[in-house]
Amino acid sequence: MAQSDIAILIVEDNPDHRELILLALRECCDAARLAVVADGTEALDFLFARGSFEDRDVRKQPRLVILDMKLTQLHGLDVLHAMRADPLTQAVPVVMLSSSTEKAELDSCYEAGANSVVRKSENYEEMQRKMRQVYEFWVTVNEANRPSRV
Repeated sequence: MAQSDIAILIVEDNPDHRELILLALRECCDAARLAVVADGTEALDFLFARGSFEDRDVRKQPRLVILDMKLTQLHGLDVLHAMRADPLTQAVPVVMLSSSTEKAELDSCYEAGANSVVRKSENYEEMQRKMRQVYEFWVTVNEANRPSRV
């Protein structure tokens, strides 16, 4: 499947969290429609077809970006700001993942343009349930914005 057929872009720098998310999503989503990047810079390269993703059709954006808030190289909020500032990606739904319970941190996600914030879980069953619900709503229930439809 071509990179333009990606339904969900997962941006997570923690290998354990990344694996939990992938395992959970593979149970409800075709694995070939999942793309995974390990940091914010790579996420922006994917979204804007730069670097190793330069052959990707930038007009076909993922249906959903699952974005870790606290990435090590480029903070998740910086990625979100870049997405919202560009017409190619401003309508792509973004679900922020956060371990934080701080209201101010969670509020900052919404203020930056996140569509949803989901609290991370170390428990696989809980993470599986959350990822299934995220997938069901954003990919199967929610009507995709036409420019970002794949």
